[in-house]
Amino acid sequence: MKAELVVDGKKVPLNKFVQEFLSGAVSGMVETLDSVETPWKHIELKIEQDTK
Repeated sequence: MKAELVVDGKKVPLNKFVQEFLSGAVSGMVETLDSVETPWKHIELKIEQDTK
């Protein structure tokens, strides 16, 4: 699996270990959800800071 990290529009370089770690962690969590059909092809995760 490949992973890409973009923070505030800037791509953050990731080595192979970090790509595999992120991919495995996120896909493992997503695959446990009842509403997700497997095999999946693409996962997109967006995280934003709460600015309150």
